[in-house]
Amino acid sequence: MAEGAGRWGRRAVLRRTALLAGGAALGAAATSQTSRIADRRLPLAGGPASATLGSGHQQVGSGAVEVIWGVRTTDRLVALTFDDGPLPQWTPMVLDALDRLAVPATFFLVGARVREHAALLRGRLGRHEVGNHSWAHHDLARLDAHAAYDDLRRSHDAIAEVAGVAPRLVRPPWGHLGGAVLHAAARLDYRLVLWTLQMVEGEFPHDPAGHARRIVADVQPGTILLGHDVGTERRLVALRGLPDMITGLRARGYTFVTVSQLLGHATVV
Repeated sequence: MAEGAGRWGRRAVLRRTALLAGGAALGAAATSQTSRIADRRLPLAGGPASATLGSGHQQVGSGAVEVIWGVRTTDRLVALTFDDGPLPQWTPMVLDALDRLAVPATFFLVGARVREHAALLRGRLGRHEVGNHSWAHHDLARLDAHAAYDDLRRSHDAIAEVAGVAPRLVRPPWGHLGGAVLHAAARLDYRLVLWTLQMVEGEFPHDPAGHARRIVADVQPGTILLGHDVGTERRLVALRGLPDMITGLRARGYTFVTVSQLLGHATVV
């Protein structure tokens, strides 16, 4: 009896454990499902998914917005881009490396950080291009058309004041697109720039040279390369390997250009 009772006791424990595990899984699924339902209930007309605003005349600048991942070209050109700055320690490290090697880049700037750290940029953007990366790095794809425009316009004004030139490019945080983002970009006469290739710092912990070799091998003509001049410690792998990356690409015959310069070399199909 004692042995049988122990066996049944063990079965009860296992059954309870399975029920608890199943409950946790159901809870996680329910949370995910709730999030999906909440997203589905976001308003379509005038909401994040809508690329139109009301039933009146659409005030959208030139009336079109171009979305770019890269450029088709036979020229060995690559556009180096950096997102999320400026921040102390990070952005100066990038600018110093680019200055030493006379390399232009395109910086997609966060407006609130531009306001706070304007001194990091003043006088240092001569060969570089600036783009808009939102006011505070919130997900613009969850905002309605009015809010997305207000966010980008606020950042636009801050960047123009500090850089001395108005941005003509926008890259939404995380590359998230929605109708409202497209509408806001069109209103501001922006080109919407994503990327062809992203730096993969997490795959090369403590190995800047290895990371540089990986990027050099993967670049193709017309690549828009995404890096960051803010972040966690692991992202320093890419920044510390930036000189090797640049010299490696130059050894392969590549020339560095800004995004707008790259777009001027697109092959007409």
